[in-house]
Amino acid sequence: MAEALKNEPLILLNGVSKIYHTGAGRFVALEDVNLQIHPGEFVSIIGKSGSGKTTLINLITGIDQPSRGEIFIDQTPLHLLKESEKAVWRGKTIGVVFQFFQLLPTLTVIENVMLPMSLCNLYPGNERLERAYQLLKLVHLEHQADKLPSFLSGGEQQRVAIARALANNPPIIATDEPTGNLDSRTAESIMELFQDLTGQGKTLLMVTHDPDLAAQAQRTIALADGRIVQA
Repeated sequence: MAEALKNEPLILLNGVSKIYHTGAGRFVALEDVNLQIHPGEFVSIIGKSGSGKTTLINLITGIDQPSRGEIFIDQTPLHLLKESEKAVWRGKTIGVVFQFFQLLPTLTVIENVMLPMSLCNLYPGNERLERAYQLLKLVHLEHQADKLPSFLSGGEQQRVAIARALANNPPIIATDEPTGNLDSRTAESIMELFQDLTGQGKTLLMVTHDPDLAAQAQRTIALADGRIVQA
């Protein structure tokens, strides 16, 4: 029975489409997407600008709602959840790492990492500080815990963002161009960290325009004109 559950997809999309209605008319961002991603996979998502990469990530993370189709994350019907329910679900299920870090500038590094625990009311208050410190240790930034983000380099801020994404121990980490603003050496260290996380059982989704980085994932999904052309 346990083996059967292990073989079940963690992320399942059935006939998912996303259509935007703008002043310029109707724009189909994704069309009839079917996709399965299993626990522990490291998946890169590639495609030209406008191919639907970010839209796909936004749908999987619940930031956006599909126009048609079904999205199941660990058997939860994401497409049926209300916005308030999605916020709670997202905080416990998916850690998101953005290209521009999005750390709160007035909070220290360790306070940024503790924030998701407070927002979701996870872990007792006296455990949050120690957990945040251990996560900073994981990304080799425990010595920067009390600094404001502005005192850190871009690569260091991205590692803090990864620690923050791990705060609530979510099974899925979703990243959108996580190395887009980093030099090649720092980008490589971020990729090594991602490899370590999948080795620990995390499922990792990475949107990237860089084919060399994409090739380091276990599997690549290619999008073109809102459709999957390689999975």
